[in-house]
Amino acid sequence: MTGRKTTIHTDDETDRWRWVCPRGHRSWEPTNNHFWCAKCARRWAQDAEMDPEFRELRNKRTGETKRRDEIRLVTPAGPYEHREESV
Repeated sequence: MTGRKTTIHTDDETDRWRWVCPRGHRSWEPTNNHFWCAKCARRWAQDAEMDPEFRELRNKRTGETKRRDEIRLVTPAGPYEHREESV
């Protein structure tokens, strides 16, 4: 990955509401090498297509998608570091 990463502040309401899971939910959380969505996880029991794990977020405003390795997440405790080798 070359170039600048898109920064998302996880405690910033605007950032959190701008970026959504592939199905449009805003209840996503980062994990080490992907993302997880609480709403997709709740629906997963009824619909196996609702995989709660995914590797891209979509910008609700622009439609642009960013892979996990193209995003820099910043938490109140500092940058959220993930380990690519755990993939």
